[in-house]
Amino acid sequence: MSTSTTTAPARDAAPGGPASAPVAAEGRIGLRGNLRHIAALARRNALQIKADPESMFDAVLMPIIFILLFVYVFGGAISGKGNNDAYVNYVVPGMMAMMGMNIAMAVGTGVNDDFKKGVMDRFRSMPIARSSVLIAKIVVEIGRMMVATGILLGMGFLLGLDVKTSVLHLFAAIGLSMVFGASLMWIFILLGLTMKTAQAVQGVAMLVLMPLQFGSSIFAPPSTMPGWLQAFTDYNPLSNLADAARILINGEGGSLAHSVWMTLGWSVLITAVTAPLAVSKFRKKT
Repeated sequence: MSTSTTTAPARDAAPGGPASAPVAAEGRIGLRGNLRHIAALARRNALQIKADPESMFDAVLMPIIFILLFVYVFGGAISGKGNNDAYVNYVVPGMMAMMGMNIAMAVGTGVNDDFKKGVMDRFRSMPIARSSVLIAKIVVEIGRMMVATGILLGMGFLLGLDVKTSVLHLFAAIGLSMVFGASLMWIFILLGLTMKTAQAVQGVAMLVLMPLQFGSSIFAPPSTMPGWLQAFTDYNPLSNLADAARILINGEGGSLAHSVWMTLGWSVLITAVTAPLAVSKFRKKT
């Protein structure tokens, strides 16, 4: 990932850094400087959320609405009437994968909105790594994702979720969801930098979200689907993540190693392809 910067005068202070901090002569910033910039920018994004608590409504309300909707509307049809507990144990691990995608969409609209307001132009005039602006957004969105996942699990426990393995396995499932969700954010950041309006970002995002979410093992076993759709779910990264989380929490359901490595492989591939494109687009966007 490129960390090249503009050669702004040393008097232009980097966010959170001293006014006298010089830019390296070769136009590059070291790891310590990158981390300091990321921390300062992440604090700025967090303060924005504090000033506008309504921006947390999606992370707080979405998991509550979705789990109630799917458990009480589809649970009886899939697991049988009066057998909602079994469906809760099936759908909650799957919905952990869904949380990452829905939260990631907000990153794209946020980046697009910041460009409209001229905030990103100010950041690009500073002697900071281009990637630090985008990584700081991802750091804060991971925090929002953790809030959404915590509420989802809390609702799951109220509705009968039973962790049949251990707390460590549960944390591993959460961690895997965070890793995959962070990789998806690069896709939506790239969309936010490419689309002209936040509405366009949301529209394209929904076209991506809907097939991936419902053409997966999140809500229903693939065995109930037609053959052509089962083939799609086999290669759907959300299915791999949902299956991995399900095995980690329920202790059964398939090969844990295969599901975990497929999820991590997709995460690395998505990040390796989209992160450099997003940083390059950020540098060149006018």
